[in-house]
Amino acid sequence: MNEIGVAIPFWLDRPDTEALDIAVTADRLGYSTLWVGEMVTFDAFSLATAIGSHTSQIRLRVGPLAVGVRTPVGMALGLSSVERLTGSRVDVALGASSPTIVHDWHDRPWGKSAVKMRESVQVLRTILEDGRADYAGKEVRTRGFRLRHALPNRSVTVAAFGPEMTKVAAEEADEIVLNIVTPGLVARVRETVYAHAKAAGRTPPRIAVWVSAALDPGPASIHQLARQLVVYLKQPGYGEMFTELGYGELVRRARSGACYADLARDLPPELLARVCMIGSAEQIASRVEAYHRAGADHVALVPSTAEDPAGHCLLSAVAKEMNL
Repeated sequence: MNEIGVAIPFWLDRPDTEALDIAVTADRLGYSTLWVGEMVTFDAFSLATAIGSHTSQIRLRVGPLAVGVRTPVGMALGLSSVERLTGSRVDVALGASSPTIVHDWHDRPWGKSAVKMRESVQVLRTILEDGRADYAGKEVRTRGFRLRHALPNRSVTVAAFGPEMTKVAAEEADEIVLNIVTPGLVARVRETVYAHAKAAGRTPPRIAVWVSAALDPGPASIHQLARQLVVYLKQPGYGEMFTELGYGELVRRARSGACYADLARDLPPELLARVCMIGSAEQIASRVEAYHRAGADHVALVPSTAEDPAGHCLLSAVAKEMNL
């Protein structure tokens, strides 16, 4: 069944507490799932607890959480805390994150991300299913912990971009999530995921995508989307994708140290149109359907709020257009 959810953005030019307003709006309008990540404002579990206390039906998916920073025991405790304190149904997403966050911010070793991810998923799933975990892997180890309130049948999502992490997700996860991708890339990833899952003898995981969206955007919204997108130009995997799309010069400049402001100013509008959902409610709904046709089981809107506080107009218009 195709789903439509919402991912909380963390626009640095907007009030921090707008995250809660977006959550309440998405819940009221009937969106299926709310993704609650973290950047430089709120701890993800704290924000999810606040959201769960102000919403009634939307399912929470906390993450992606960086496996190089958070242990499976810590993640299990966080998930159990949110669910016990709010009564909300909570799932989890894991990601490798980046050297900046893992090494520079948290002073944790960067590397061996695929191994850490595989072992983290295995340990976390065991803890959530029956509360206990004794595990001695190459990168992840735990002994003697028992979660008092187990959370069986919770979905474990892996954020994947690149062949190694995609293989891990296909073989271990319930769902794979992709960010800033075209429908064409979704179709290609789906083929790869299905091949890996078949070889492993398991049911292929669902595919979810996050797509930034703006309803009839003006200059401020376009600028907000562009400032977000240019951060990904130099990242491994993303840079290669943008190069394949024909924007190799922008990638070269980003990797040579060009400032984000200059890159955002020079970002071609057609690039935003290829990896975002921009326009009328009808156009955005059509774009959602394009991702579904390409193989995405779940499409999460990441609302631009520069000219649309809390994404209220966008989320309302899309909910009405798609009969949520």
